[in-house]
Amino acid sequence: MKRSLVLIAFLLSALHAADAPKPFTIHETFDAHFEAKHFITPIPNKNTEVRDGVLWTRGSSGGKYPPMVYLGVEGTDLTFSFRYRHLGEGGMIWFFVDGDDGFGSVDHMLRVKLLREEIQLEVDAHSKDERHPLRQNNRPADKLSGAFRLNELLPVEKVDLKANEWREVKLVFQGDRVDISINDTLWQKTLRRSNFNAGKRKLLWMQNGGEKGIEIDDIHVRTSPPNP
Repeated sequence: MKRSLVLIAFLLSALHAADAPKPFTIHETFDAHFEAKHFITPIPNKNTEVRDGVLWTRGSSGGKYPPMVYLGVEGTDLTFSFRYRHLGEGGMIWFFVDGDDGFGSVDHMLRVKLLREEIQLEVDAHSKDERHPLRQNNRPADKLSGAFRLNELLPVEKVDLKANEWREVKLVFQGDRVDISINDTLWQKTLRRSNFNAGKRKLLWMQNGGEKGIEIDDIHVRTSPPNP
């Protein structure tokens, strides 16, 4: 009888493991095995292509915003990292995390704005209250969810990013917390916001790199390790 119970427990454990969702992982190094299908943005395009083993974006989109690259993701507690470098003077890269807005649609959740001498974070939450004090510039409600985007701009932080060298950006989401870093120790920030504990759906790189452009490499998306 005891051996039967052990066998049943083993079989139930194996079935549970088989049904458990697999960790979400994308690791794109833009080598010979580049997977363009991971990206929502068609690549190559007018501004972006894979060149010499990196993703290269340059020039102007011709529209209101600089050239953009979208990557689809799926999960809640996710870790995002990538390396980037400017090839010319000036310019900026603005990294967005988009996710569930809590009302049935997908919109911006967090923005990391990387200039050459400063970093600014923006948290985008959502509300059905049209009079909310953080509502974005009388922006209309989302057509699908009926929610209004809320903008929380954090103070600008001075960080020396002038050199045209590779830097790693890393964001680790766990529940309502995100740990953000540049080169691990060059700059670090931890935020807690209730809207961070929602599904992540898209990543967006908005890049103003001029004609020389900005290079991105080693994009890694993976399920965050459990809290200790």
